[in-house]
Amino acid sequence: MSQLTGKTALVTGASRGIGRSIALSLASAGAQVLVHYGNAEDAADAVVAEIRAAGGKAQKVGANLRDANGPHQLAKRVRAIIGDRLDILVANAGISKSAPLEDTTVDDFDELFAVNVRAPYFLVQQLLPTMCKGSSIVLLSSLAARTAVGAISAYAASKGAVDTLVAHFAAALGSRGIRVNAVAPGVVATDMSSFTKTETGRATALGMQAFKRIAQPEDIADAVTFLASDAARWITGDTLRVDGGSRL
Repeated sequence: MSQLTGKTALVTGASRGIGRSIALSLASAGAQVLVHYGNAEDAADAVVAEIRAAGGKAQKVGANLRDANGPHQLAKRVRAIIGDRLDILVANAGISKSAPLEDTTVDDFDELFAVNVRAPYFLVQQLLPTMCKGSSIVLLSSLAARTAVGAISAYAASKGAVDTLVAHFAAALGSRGIRVNAVAPGVVATDMSSFTKTETGRATALGMQAFKRIAQPEDIADAVTFLASDAARWITGDTLRVDGGSRL
């Protein structure tokens, strides 16, 4: 695969889980990848090393996206590395909080929206000068944005906001030739979905899906790489469900 040769990509939250797989997938397709991390620098180093060992190009870049100025700092550091051209931005970094409505605190709510909504919003804003015709932005949504699953109402609201941003960004940036889409995973075997490691949690997840297996990060990553590539050149403003037929 070489459809992304010569392109540069930034993947936020790329030190582990889905973000790690996205970074590896984009690199295998030929892109130079900037591997963003929040506090897991060693894990980011490992992703960079894996990409380079396979003959790809990668560098790490750190920033705390919980901070109000985190996206601005990250954009500045990214531009110092890549100059004035970024072809692919994947806003993958996100956090989740499982709690009933009665137990969700203001701090919980604010942190979810800071990382899941505010950070990608201002990262797009700050990196927009580096993007041009043919650039692609991919945000991470969720099955929870369209259906009630578990006690994650605040998290679900943040992902619903992501779907709204996709439509507005795509409308605003279409005249520049910049595409904006999202992928919406269902349950994926990552640390964020640790409940799948229990027999009850696994049974619950499988009961929601047409495909009777738990998704792996690679299942999501390949869909992101597709949306980032020219093969998806006529797709914008869409949220692609990559959930194994969940809650059909």
